[in-house]
Amino acid sequence: MPANGNYLILLTTASIALLLVLILAVKLHAFLAMLLTSMALGLAAGMPPDKVLKSIQAGFGDALGFIAVVVGLGAMIGRFLEQSGGGRALADWLLLKFGKDRAAWALLVAGFLVGLPLFFEVGVVIMAPLVWSVAKETRRSLLYYALPTLSALTIVHSLVPPHPAPAAASQLFGADLGHTILYGIAVSIPSGIAGGMFYGRWIAKRIHIDPPDFAALDKSGDGLPAPSIPMVVLLLLLPVLLIFGATLANLYNVPFRGAAVFLGHPFTALAITALIAIYVFGTRRGVSRAQAARMAGESLAPMGALLCIMGAGGAFKQIIVDSGVGAYAGRMLLTSSISPLLVAFVIAMAMRLAQGSATVAIITAAGIVAPIVKGIPGYSPDILVLALCCGGSGFSHVSDSGFWMVNQYFNMSVSQTLKTWTAMKVVSMFVGLALVLLLQALLR
Repeated sequence: MPANGNYLILLTTASIALLLVLILAVKLHAFLAMLLTSMALGLAAGMPPDKVLKSIQAGFGDALGFIAVVVGLGAMIGRFLEQSGGGRALADWLLLKFGKDRAAWALLVAGFLVGLPLFFEVGVVIMAPLVWSVAKETRRSLLYYALPTLSALTIVHSLVPPHPAPAAASQLFGADLGHTILYGIAVSIPSGIAGGMFYGRWIAKRIHIDPPDFAALDKSGDGLPAPSIPMVVLLLLLPVLLIFGATLANLYNVPFRGAAVFLGHPFTALAITALIAIYVFGTRRGVSRAQAARMAGESLAPMGALLCIMGAGGAFKQIIVDSGVGAYAGRMLLTSSISPLLVAFVIAMAMRLAQGSATVAIITAAGIVAPIVKGIPGYSPDILVLALCCGGSGFSHVSDSGFWMVNQYFNMSVSQTLKTWTAMKVVSMFVGLALVLLLQALLR
């Protein structure tokens, strides 16, 4: 390792500033910006040029070797659920069972379940017509139903694999994906309730928003009969159950342990779920095999940019490791009184505040933080991932496309969106951090 560790810390700080300038001022794509920043950091740190390129290649490949499979299979499952109308059918059923008086809780639960396999933006498109409809019927502020729904959709998007950001962070930290999923769900539920139900109800009494003029009950789906509710719920929970089963099998010497571990590996669990989804949400309902194959292909098309960003995050991480700055910063942190959880949280929060996208913020922050905090005694990678994801989940504002989607879909001014959506995200973020710190205290 180079002797002048403080110089390396300064270089890394400057590289992060360069990254933000390239993304925010120069308007470079995050993938290209991270790639150039990785090269600049490696060369400035005194690494030979061929070593810089080998480190970038190794980091890129290491990051994508696991994540590409997880994200691809998750995208397929979400596509077939969306196209079949299963998400809308589940939300309608929950509204019926909960009743009008508890409709906000029904939409919260629906948001959690629909949000597990679907990207946030897709979840909003599916759930918004239900929110409009209930608000029109009850004449309450649209916020009373919108914020619980949005809170659930956005928190699982940021904290629970196989969503891209937490899945990529889990890989970069070397965390156990099964543990990350379980802990992510455990933190998401109370965080979503705090932001969506408690803050949401409080602000809904102070700001009245009417449904937009274009609001109408959109019939999502492909015109074919929707799948049954039990099957939708089973498909949503199946990968979680299989992965959880593998985790238990690893802890205890159960019969057929090898089979349980194989079936519960994320690759196997998601592949099984994807195959069942293609059959249940596709061919069983009359979708031809050619159509099903086309839908599966279409689900993978938007993944290209995300996978490039994830790979670039892995390359940036590897340069930090190979330049020696990760080990040096880790030793500094080990001898300081600062919790690595707070370091991860603050860096991810700063990245989100600076450039907007939760996915880019979490992946970029993971590339910076993972080499520094990995291996610090008393802190598991799973908990570190959660702290980082909580930091990257908050502060959605005008530089975030999700901010404008919420602004338009739920008929708010910019000021109202900041007071409602952005504030709700901040509440959920800090509640999530408190829960992560509590988990750390209990598991230590």
